[in-house]
Amino acid sequence: MIHKTFHFDRKRAIQDQSAAIIRYNEGFDQAPMIVAQAKGNLANKIIQLAKEQNIPLQEDSQFIGNLLDMDLGDSVPPQLYSVMAEIFLMIEEITKNA
Repeated sequence: MIHKTFHFDRKRAIQDQSAAIIRYNEGFDQAPMIVAQAKGNLANKIIQLAKEQNIPLQEDSQFIGNLLDMDLGDSVPPQLYSVMAEIFLMIEEITKNA
């Protein structure tokens, strides 16, 4: 008989991890655009790389859910601009204090 131990909590946490990358170049883009989306291990790798490169991260499960429902290359809809504004303000604060 083979005995295996599974770490369901860790596995669930990895599977539940999600990431979306948004690009916005002022003067070039008309609106923020979704350029990448991932779940699970790939999302973990994106988050790890962002942390290594000191790229600001924002955790908001409802916002990420909305972004994951969209297609790559889509512009973030105006309904989500208030959340985007909060993220941009956070990035500005981090950049000022760096």
